[in-house]
Amino acid sequence: MSDAKTNALKPRTGGHILIDQLARHGVDMAFGVPGESYLEALDGLHGHKIQFITCRQEGGAAMMADAYGKLTGRPGICFVTRGPGATNASAGVHVAFQDSTPMILLVGQVGRDMAEREAFQEIDYRRMFGQMAKWVAEIDDARRIPEFVSRAFYTATSGRPGPVVLALPEDMLTDVVEVADAGGYSRVAIQPGAADMSRLAALLGKAERPVAIVGGGGWSDAARLDFEAFCAAHNVPVAASFRCQDYIDNAHPAYVGHAGVGINPKLATLIKDSDLLLVVSARLGEMTTQGYTLIDIPRPKQTLVHVYPDPNEIGRTYQPDLAIVASSDAFAAAAKSLPATGAARAQRVAVAREELVAYTKPLAGPGAVQMSEIVAWLRNRLPADAIVTNGAGNYATWVHRFWTYRQFRSQLAPTSGSMGYGVPAAVAAKAVHPKRTVVAFAGDGCFMMTGQEFMTAVQHKLPIVVIVCNNGMYGTIRMHQEREHPGRVSGTQLLNPDFAALARACGGYGARVETTAAFAPAFEEALSSGKPAILELVIDPEALTPSTTLSAFRAQGLAKAK
Repeated sequence: MSDAKTNALKPRTGGHILIDQLARHGVDMAFGVPGESYLEALDGLHGHKIQFITCRQEGGAAMMADAYGKLTGRPGICFVTRGPGATNASAGVHVAFQDSTPMILLVGQVGRDMAEREAFQEIDYRRMFGQMAKWVAEIDDARRIPEFVSRAFYTATSGRPGPVVLALPEDMLTDVVEVADAGGYSRVAIQPGAADMSRLAALLGKAERPVAIVGGGGWSDAARLDFEAFCAAHNVPVAASFRCQDYIDNAHPAYVGHAGVGINPKLATLIKDSDLLLVVSARLGEMTTQGYTLIDIPRPKQTLVHVYPDPNEIGRTYQPDLAIVASSDAFAAAAKSLPATGAARAQRVAVAREELVAYTKPLAGPGAVQMSEIVAWLRNRLPADAIVTNGAGNYATWVHRFWTYRQFRSQLAPTSGSMGYGVPAAVAAKAVHPKRTVVAFAGDGCFMMTGQEFMTAVQHKLPIVVIVCNNGMYGTIRMHQEREHPGRVSGTQLLNPDFAALARACGGYGARVETTAAFAPAFEEALSSGKPAILELVIDPEALTPSTTLSAFRAQGLAKAK
């Protein structure tokens, strides 16, 4: 980031000042849908070194900004217009909030002389985004743009990272003023206290069955390497919280699995039976705790050490025995330096690791297209730095179970459970890392929510591969429906387009895959085409999850109803 604190004053419009501030803070890319409410900012982007990715819908643009934030650790920037643009973008803001991702949403606003009249597309963004953003503000004076933007970057990246929303009145952006630029922000790390680390060392020395869980925001590759070293030295098995599987190399001997949807039952038992639970940056939310059943509320039976960068989160649900307020990378570095303990625990870690390896072997299921075999083929075919994205739906359980994540930020998936995330995230990933292979998984319902962003990939020449798992229904909702109201199908069936033809109509590569054997050649053709691609997998509706079927869920529901 720039260290400069001042510059020669010169008259500039608010819109141009705004873009200059983004550049001062190291922004190289922004996502958005153009709107007349921020024309002056768009003019500031004209010919600027900041790349503007023109999107097709604001929800997709905000999800791209979230993906950028996850990939880089820097705030993802999203521009949207007032009213409908902001409401559409809220889907991505909610993802960033629950996923603890740094993001700055810049929203055009009505002119100041029209405020408080419910003017055309006017919304009070402080009230609208108040519960899904770390800070929401409106800049009424162009001279204060450097101040507000600087605060936005610090707020988005400090403590628990998250989204910030700045509203930009249209006439404020056209004001011509003289103001000095701010210097670039720097992320503030929170160091753990020496006394806390000494107490942790003592607890580790006494523990016979410790388990670590990592997750949340603010993680880094340095944190990954340091924490892997800590787990190896202390013989502590480590699991990843929901959709944070790339926080630890999945091939590492201490990695024992994914504490998320479809958890390995043996991993669940390992966590329940632990005598020391070391949780680093994960919130211990509903998905990671299996509906708050893995850990007793409010007082866990395990000794709980909760490391989190925000004291407001610690103790929210679970009372810790040791609370450490620290950034994940600072904590991991300190943990790595602790004297090694726990040689007697090595066998326990090895057994847990073997149980993970057994759990990730492909399983046969209904239908001619076997998802577990396809995911296993891809994990052997693609390089370790390949980026895999997905949204929400039962199809994702195959990815979470059978993929092996080798590098930090090779997984982009919403812990908020938002459908439609996979395609926009893939577009952002390919824009940030053009030389890396990017594969998006999406259900048929999931793809249709943001599938228009495939055209964004075509326009910006970003050759992603989208794997659409088409079973003709909203599979997750149908699963719950069959359990609660067996045989009474309502609202969950889908009539879909020809996804392969849709890809070709957009100028990409498209193929329909009806057997497992047909997948590999279709995937190779997709890669060699050099175009954005869609591979449509025809999935049997009976293939509900890797371990059960639609009929089995219906039978469960019928038995429950008796």
